[in-house]
Amino acid sequence: MAKANENYEAMVVISTKQSEEEIKALVEKFADIIKENATLESVDEWGKRVLAYEINDETEGYYVLYTFNGVPSFPMELERRLNITDGILRSLVVARA
Repeated sequence: MAKANENYEAMVVISTKQSEEEIKALVEKFADIIKENATLESVDEWGKRVLAYEINDETEGYYVLYTFNGVPSFPMELERRLNITDGILRSLVVARA
């Protein structure tokens, strides 16, 4: 029997080539997507950090950590949307223990 809801974390690295307004809009966009499909527990903005290695000729990224509770099918859809959004350098969605 499948679990009804599980706890997840999504780490998102946004390009710093975006303006501050564009970064805030992306943070809010994904918070709204999560709210529509799951229970958003928190949005932790880590801010601008140096990347361990260059990604698309960028050395810095804006880090955001989303924690949420939702059905097991939602993280795959969230990853799909993150991967096709301009301005997102990297993302990772994992189940929390």
